[in-house]
Amino acid sequence: MTRLSIQLILADIRSAQNVGAILRTADACGIEHVYACGYTPYPAIDRDDRPPHVADANTRAIAKTALGAQSTMPITHTSDTRSAVLAARAAGYKVIVLEQSETSLNLYQYAPISNMALLLGNEVTGVSAEIMDLADTVLELPMIGQKESLNVAVAAGIAMYQLRFG
Repeated sequence: MTRLSIQLILADIRSAQNVGAILRTADACGIEHVYACGYTPYPAIDRDDRPPHVADANTRAIAKTALGAQSTMPITHTSDTRSAVLAARAAGYKVIVLEQSETSLNLYQYAPISNMALLLGNEVTGVSAEIMDLADTVLELPMIGQKESLNVAVAAGIAMYQLRFG
């Protein structure tokens, strides 16, 4: 196992079940911190400013797939992805975006570095051009079938395991 420090930045993920699955895998991979950005659902946290019924509903929905990881993973909510990227950078992390683009590198040909913040985007629209411009590196998963993408929780799991154990 590598001694890398890895954080996650979840940018406008729509599905609480995807968030729960990502948190469960993040716990298994020793991810240090998760930023839930924008409208990404997140479990109840200290100093939660959401109405209690919203925090409770999100926590219950996430718990269905997180199976306890919603309580073990340190999570911060930011109103926008840019704020999370800047916070990760200020803490000494390089921002690694998982997204298909003309300049993205194959995940399996990437040599992990210490202090990475892996950024995952919206299930439909991906990562915005503004956020892509802030990335230090863009990685993609190779695809050889008819489909051009994977479920965000599946892609996150593959990337976390490759970066941590590959």
